[in-house]
Amino acid sequence: MNKKKIRKIALRLVVIVFFASIVFAENVKKADLAGTWYTGSGQALENELKGYLAGASPEKVDGRIFAVISPHAGYRYSGPIAAYSFKAAQTTNPKTVIVIGFAHRRSFNGISIYERGNFRTPLGDIQIDEELARDIAAKNKSMRFYPEAFSEENSIEMQIPFIQAAFKGAKIVPIAFGGQSLGDASILADALAKVLKDRNDYLIVASTDLSHYHPYEEANAIDRHLINTLNKMKAVELYDEAGMKICELCGVMPVTATLLAAEKLGFDRIKVLRYANSGDTAGAKESVVGYLSAAIYREEKKDERGAPMLNDAQRKKLLAIARESITSFVRDGKRKSFTESDPVLNQEMGAFVTLHESGELRGCIGNMAGHGPLYRTVADMAIEAATGDPRFSTLSPAEIDKIDIEISVLSPLKKVASYKEVEIPGHGVVVRSGYRSGVYLPQVADETGWSRDEFLTSLCSHKAGLSPDAWKDPSTEILVFSAEVFGEK
Repeated sequence: MNKKKIRKIALRLVVIVFFASIVFAENVKKADLAGTWYTGSGQALENELKGYLAGASPEKVDGRIFAVISPHAGYRYSGPIAAYSFKAAQTTNPKTVIVIGFAHRRSFNGISIYERGNFRTPLGDIQIDEELARDIAAKNKSMRFYPEAFSEENSIEMQIPFIQAAFKGAKIVPIAFGGQSLGDASILADALAKVLKDRNDYLIVASTDLSHYHPYEEANAIDRHLINTLNKMKAVELYDEAGMKICELCGVMPVTATLLAAEKLGFDRIKVLRYANSGDTAGAKESVVGYLSAAIYREEKKDERGAPMLNDAQRKKLLAIARESITSFVRDGKRKSFTESDPVLNQEMGAFVTLHESGELRGCIGNMAGHGPLYRTVADMAIEAATGDPRFSTLSPAEIDKIDIEISVLSPLKKVASYKEVEIPGHGVVVRSGYRSGVYLPQVADETGWSRDEFLTSLCSHKAGLSPDAWKDPSTEILVFSAEVFGEK
């Protein structure tokens, strides 16, 4: 190879490296506020955030946290309050955190979703969840990538180091509103509901401060009204009151959109974790800014003993065991062996497995008390539902991919003194008289809309083979239970 060719190759390599460095640089959003709103030293920032998180003591949230509300002022002012939200949400261990803010300094129409690359803070780079960002943006043309919306934007940037400190390895999807249209809030809420409906590996952060630049006591009064409105979980009422200046919150759009999405996805509880203002943290009391941390969640179901039922990971595990058991037995005639270390799944509990095909019942078999670990009971009942329900033919291999699986994990049976203690909807019920017995799962009442009398009459006559009004007879034994019901759909 002559020198001329070598020089050409070397020049091409230089050009490739140059343009690659430009592309890489373009895909990294550098921190604009480090060194001003918060320290630019990585070690000092890490120590500061660890201190805030260690000092936060949020009340326990008894349920799956869907979103938190977090302030976005300089850390010396709002950091101790924001830490309550992030510490409470550590139980969710999110794979992706969706940060919803708004543009303080840029005017544009619609919604901007940061869709690629990384954000860089003094703590290092954090990845954009590009797939989720694209999925959300694809739901409406008013959502697009407008990078300028995130320039010097504290409503977004001030959340990111906290995410890095609280949720190691999580990705982010930053979203910024350009205006204050209720229609835009609805557009984002609809998109989030559609994209997140089958996921449980995310957290939403709605970024807002509360009242601005009032004297201390006046600010407290204004913010108390805002908290009272927020506690109602009425998104449109909150939005309207903010428009009329009855409530003060700069992030009315992030909070409104989050409340609308929560309603669509069934998250109906909110808990205020901490409220304070800059006069409480690091500022003068003559003119303060209000800060709030809160969690939006769905209450966990409890069994008859008041103990928490299964979490999302445990439900997914049992559904996977049920499907693998059916597939192995129906296709190959073999019972698949499982081992499970989770102590909850090793408890002895009753369970029913129900199969549906095209919305119609295709089999249902259960064990009221369970014999051995729960995960084995589920595996056995899944096979029985597919092959042993006398009302249906044995499931064929061609049907395996057409069925959806529902599991009901049962609490211990509790005998009641009178039918008046039966709660419909709510309870599953067993009736016994002599050698006859019958059981209805709790979801029967949900599906039929029956009253308690109708539920018990059908149970006695159609399931137990007793007289229709046997439930009124004091000699008939009535036992109730609750069920954690979950499925692939």
